[in-house]
Amino acid sequence: MARKTFISYKYSESKDLRDKILESLGEDAEYYQGETSESPDMSDRTTDYIKDKLKDMIYSTSVTIVIISPNMKLSKWIDWEIEYSLKQIKRNDRTSGTNGVLGIVMKHNGGYSWLRSSVTNHDGHSSIHTNNEYLYDIIHKNRFNQEPPEYTCDVCKIVNSLTGSYISLVNEEDFLKDPNQYIDNAYDKSKNTGNYNLTRKR
Repeated sequence: MARKTFISYKYSESKDLRDKILESLGEDAEYYQGETSESPDMSDRTTDYIKDKLKDMIYSTSVTIVIISPNMKLSKWIDWEIEYSLKQIKRNDRTSGTNGVLGIVMKHNGGYSWLRSSVTNHDGHSSIHTNNEYLYDIIHKNRFNQEPPEYTCDVCKIVNSLTGSYISLVNEEDFLKDPNQYIDNAYDKSKNTGNYNLTRKR
């Protein structure tokens, strides 16, 4: 089933990936509520005006996709958009649900090692080490926060990459092959927030 989505990203380095994501959604892209290449330029607008427009976009969505790019933290908006996505906002007689949030890691310099490197544990299992310096606090605090954790390996304490964190990270190539799998996973977690120790503020 198609989900209404919002994409949070740093325009200057991620607009091409945003367009690839929308293309990968096919007909489901009609449910996308965020900016497109045809959207008007708001760079000369006031902060309050931009926030109001973003609130309108995010409010009706159920999944927020965050493009994780090398200079993402220079954005004025991404961590605010994530915070707003995780809130339950009341408008008139309707309260929005907490959005599912999914991080898509941008390929940079031919790969993903700029953020995520593979390490081999003492028991022979391999796992991914994430450099949290590139992530906002609100992202990495919502990772590995399943409560209680369900380990796929009790010895090395590894959790499932999609269910062990409220905000899962997925490489762009994997996402583009099967976007609905990851969007549905984020949506399913949003309906089971009691299974996660959520951090809702920046």
